[in-house]
Amino acid sequence: MDPLILLGVAFLAALLAGMPVAVVLGFSSLVYLLAGDIPLEVIPQKMFSGMDSFVLLSIPAFVLAGNLMNGGGITDRILRFSNSFVGHFRGGLAQTNIVGSMIFAGISGTAAADAASQGAVLIPGMKRVGYTVPYAAAVTAASAVVGPIIPPSVPMIIVGSLTGISVGQMFLAGAVPGILLGLGMMVPAYILAVKHNHPREPWRGWGEVWVSGRDALWAMGMMMIVLFGIVGGFFTPTEAAVIAVLYAAVVGLFIYRELGWRDLPKLIIDSAISGAAIMVLVGFANVFGWILAAERVPQALIGVMTSISTEKWAIMLMMNILLLFVGMFMETIAALIILFPPLLAVAIQVGIDPIHFATFAVLNLMIGLATPPIGVCLFICASIGRISLWEITVAIWPFLLSNFVVLALVTAIPGISLWLPSLFYN
Repeated sequence: MDPLILLGVAFLAALLAGMPVAVVLGFSSLVYLLAGDIPLEVIPQKMFSGMDSFVLLSIPAFVLAGNLMNGGGITDRILRFSNSFVGHFRGGLAQTNIVGSMIFAGISGTAAADAASQGAVLIPGMKRVGYTVPYAAAVTAASAVVGPIIPPSVPMIIVGSLTGISVGQMFLAGAVPGILLGLGMMVPAYILAVKHNHPREPWRGWGEVWVSGRDALWAMGMMMIVLFGIVGGFFTPTEAAVIAVLYAAVVGLFIYRELGWRDLPKLIIDSAISGAAIMVLVGFANVFGWILAAERVPQALIGVMTSISTEKWAIMLMMNILLLFVGMFMETIAALIILFPPLLAVAIQVGIDPIHFATFAVLNLMIGLATPPIGVCLFICASIGRISLWEITVAIWPFLLSNFVVLALVTAIPGISLWLPSLFYN
């Protein structure tokens, strides 16, 4: 049997068997190499070349910074600050959930971290005051996709390492779409709140806004340091990540004082495990991507797309459909490593700006994380709420519809993503 066909069969079989995506990529690559009588030394060589990037060193550091801030009471302070602004509206806790995700996005950089940390607090909290659990879980899963759009963003760091596109420009490009994504979800949250008479929090006055904002200021400071430090050229993304770790440790230990010295070893070990898992995934995805490149699969993909149409709008539509579909089934980092380079070549060929393409590509994959049937954020929030996947799927569709509208706008109007980068980069 043709090695490429065996690669596809092994990939699908491992994926359907429920293996982790890194193992799926490694296993299917091994099957291909054995079938093609290719030396197995290719695996460590390509894994190392995929991970041998200075920019990628920022990922485990950002993971550690997020864990330090979360362990130091960051989530509670952000949610309190968000609640002081929007909690008094009808369905206030749902609005707090969304606004909290927009703020927390600047710290975690990953959708799964946002869904897990906020979900653990808000899903039980929303249930206590009268929301249904499927609705609470759906709001949390849908709003979590804002995380990797608003900077800092782990997927955008991956894109930068793959293509050499400026990480600083991509960070800026994601800011406006991320804000639109959050504001867009607040609309169905309000409509549903009025329709179902969801509870509201009492207005506690501007004093509460001031106190909670002052308390959360240190928490939000890390986002500002990271973003403006990179954009201003003061340090690279990797250096920014290390500075974020030091900042998070100081804030958690000496300012909020909710982080103890005894907590550090566990947080460091957990972050090392998470960071290592991401790097292994990057390595195996690079092996898989090398195989596809050797078999000229990207060129075939380009040929299929351009044979259908060479119109820019048609190419963007096909890219959106492909990336959204892949985002439902494949881990974001693996999908980017495998698909982004060939799709970028198509985008440049038809005149799509690389920064614009990177923005709506990442946005597609993020929305896929909250899209049935197997979006990762759906599983996380359903598990926290102890509900079935079907229950959260039924509840999440209004928020997905809002996300699709924002995706269409970001794709069709390049200025939404390119405006901020154009102000800072000439």
